Amino acid sequence: MENARYLKRRNEIETYFDRTALDAWKRLTSTEKVSGIRATVRAGRAEMRAAILSRFPADLNGWRILDAGCGGGGLSLELANRGANVLGVDLSAQMIEHALRGLPDVSGSGQLSLCAGDMLSLDHGSFDAVVAMDSLIHYPKAEVAGAIAGLAARVRRKMVFTLAPRTQLLAVMHLVGQLFPKSDRSPSIEPVRTDKLLRALLERPDMGGWHAGSACRVSRGFYISELQEIAR
Repeated sequence: MENARYLKRRNEIETYFDRTALDAWKRLTSTEKVSGIRATVRAGRAEMRAAILSRFPADLNGWRILDAGCGGGGLSLELANRGANVLGVDLSAQMIEHALRGLPDVSGSGQLSLCAGDMLSLDHGSFDAVVAMDSLIHYPKAEVAGAIAGLAARVRRKMVFTLAPRTQLLAVMHLVGQLFPKSDRSPSIEPVRTDKLLRALLERPDMGGWHAGSACRVSRGFYISELQEIAR
């Protein structure tokens, strides 16, 4: 997975979130009033977070879970509150610092650790499950498939992740982002044919024993994301 295209995109995303977007993401993940567009994104993310949590039992004692691209740590905390031992990893060191300052303590027997780094690093060890909410959507489909397969080799139970489905709206947004690049623009989302990507993923020789669960799409204004679940 440490190929040139992946590393280039990873560095672009790290730069964006550490140097440009931190204040915007603080507002988005807070309770303060935001603009109409950001409000739809906030609502969409809340709906998607609930959808991801619905794929896990209420009692996660004994589970070790990786939150790959944890951002402000909200999903990590909710999983830890169910009893899991959660490692949240994000490229942005400043985002991790913000999360560590703002998150409440874990309730119950769960544990939560947050760190800045590469979500794909082998140093993180193995897990019962991986969640990746809107952290794979910035990578081309070849890198996405490789990332999922690489993580799957170290996962015992299931993976729940989101993709940017190829819709007309997202296709237009992607094109506009390519035609009119700006230094303060979020790294472009890479819309994919989710059914095609998932089929190709599960046909890989290194994905033997994995099968797909049901998908779920959330569409709230400018927030469009599709949940996929695979399990052993």
